[in-house]
Amino acid sequence: MKVREIMSTNVECVSPDTGVKEVALKMKNLDVGFIPVCENDRLVGTLTDRDVVLRGVAEGRDLNTTKARELITNDIIWCFEDEDVKTVAKKMREKEVRRMLILNRDKRLVGVVSIGDVSQVEEKVSGQTLHEITEVA
Repeated sequence: MKVREIMSTNVECVSPDTGVKEVALKMKNLDVGFIPVCENDRLVGTLTDRDVVLRGVAEGRDLNTTKARELITNDIIWCFEDEDVKTVAKKMREKEVRRMLILNRDKRLVGVVSIGDVSQVEEKVSGQTLHEITEVA
């Protein structure tokens, strides 16, 4: 089974120039812990609630004037939409991530897959993945 068959496709992005406070409110309204940052239809990073707290609030930045580009993580973990679910689960386990951004072969963001999505298809694989991720934490 290909990851495109289980991914969520309603992924909202923000611009690198979006204010961090606006991004945080968007994450709250969407009930998500991270949001992709895209520029000219290309993924340039991600911003997590943890990034906002540790690199924004804890460092005393003004969230009204700080832009997403100042806090984003550029080391993005992603896979292609035509990759096998087992391959993606293995990559998630190796990289110790709970969410994986999905790109098409033009490297445009087309979706996101979570451990929960994988577990519906590969319960055994995701159980091992979740165990290894939480074991490290």
